[in-house]
Amino acid sequence: MSSTLTILGCGYVGSELAKSALQKGWTVSALTRNQETGENLERMGVKQVVVSYLNNDEWHSHLDPNQDYVVNCVGAASPTTEGYVNSYLEGQKSAMKWSEGGNINTFIFTSSCSVYPQTGRKLVDETSSCAGVSDKGGLLLAAEGISFPPPQTIKRSFILRLAGIYGPERHLLLKKVKQGIEMDGNAERILNLIHRDDAVEAIFACLLAGDENLGRIYNLSDGSPSARGQIVEWLSQKLDTQAPLFVENDSEDTPNRKISNQRIVEELSWSPKFRSFMQGYESLLA
Repeated sequence: MSSTLTILGCGYVGSELAKSALQKGWTVSALTRNQETGENLERMGVKQVVVSYLNNDEWHSHLDPNQDYVVNCVGAASPTTEGYVNSYLEGQKSAMKWSEGGNINTFIFTSSCSVYPQTGRKLVDETSSCAGVSDKGGLLLAAEGISFPPPQTIKRSFILRLAGIYGPERHLLLKKVKQGIEMDGNAERILNLIHRDDAVEAIFACLLAGDENLGRIYNLSDGSPSARGQIVEWLSQKLDTQAPLFVENDSEDTPNRKISNQRIVEELSWSPKFRSFMQGYESLLA
């Protein structure tokens, strides 16, 4: 029988996840707030597409909560605090309420490494403290806090804390280098990245993990944290252009840490195809 997957917040990562799941012969349903994305998903072969905001409970009656797999990979509707509240916290509350009406084997919520406030280039893992996190990071933590419900309706849950996502049609840093745009912040601040395609494969690694894995929090990065200035300099050499300057205006409490991905590598035998920014951007430049 075909596995069933519902993707909530089916945008940049979710659309690629849907494509890969359809190639596996799965039956896919999706919720997106973007009408054009919804039309693309329908053309792709997604069985049921609902265009709605995740925090709007009206979508509940249009998607079946009896699913093998559900992935909430919603992005913030806006970069404001209100956008984070609506998309992440209220959106996850809505998803949990919907799940109560059915039976779900595995649920994934994609969070962010922005929950780690550490500075000083410290190495952080899933056991590191989140004390002192920003208001937006705190909202993500609040959404995470309701992502492990009792097993009556969801057998197991995973939280994936994603590093900065880049890939086809999403490469702001590369665009800035091409245009010679001055960079905000400090050149020495660490940038942790994950390629979109590697994020999708990590999601599948969680969904298809053995029953002995009852769900965990996993950091998701390529495991090669690099200074922003190093990345910009490398891109500039590849493009044969002068590297843009950095404003060097980071405050002392600006997060500056290295994200460890060892837990998911060791426990789920996942490894990134694009192991560093060099491999990822080489593929984009090609």
